[in-house]
Amino acid sequence: MDLDSSIIGLTGKPFTVDVEKRHITQFAKAIGDENPLYLDEEFAKESIYEGIIVPPTFLIALASEGDGIPLEMDERRMLHGEQEFEYHRPVYLGDRLSCQMKVSDLYDREGKSGPMKFIVLDTEMKNENSELVANSRMTIVYRNLAG
Repeated sequence: MDLDSSIIGLTGKPFTVDVEKRHITQFAKAIGDENPLYLDEEFAKESIYEGIIVPPTFLIALASEGDGIPLEMDERRMLHGEQEFEYHRPVYLGDRLSCQMKVSDLYDREGKSGPMKFIVLDTEMKNENSELVANSRMTIVYRNLAG
């Protein structure tokens, strides 16, 4: 599929994710960050957060819960280029997040192997009160196949 600016604004299906203790614990241990703010309820209650929060990069695990964007792309040409998170408030154990991914931008760059497309995908996450909690931004590099 050739990609052009017509995909900007395209959205995926909204999805809901419950932030569960098992997921937080597994994620924290997988990244080697056993900060008690993520694992110890008593410690977290006494902190400024007053409860267990998620590690900063935890949102990447939630973004994969949805169906993504309905684009037909050749996975052999895709490379995860960059990931960033913009937090508006902490994400807590027990939060129910409503999420939706959209294509925010598409731009071209010239690489050593030729032209490449950069697709910017934003996943907006809101809590039960419809308050924006965070935005997870992923940039996909879409390159030509060698040969």
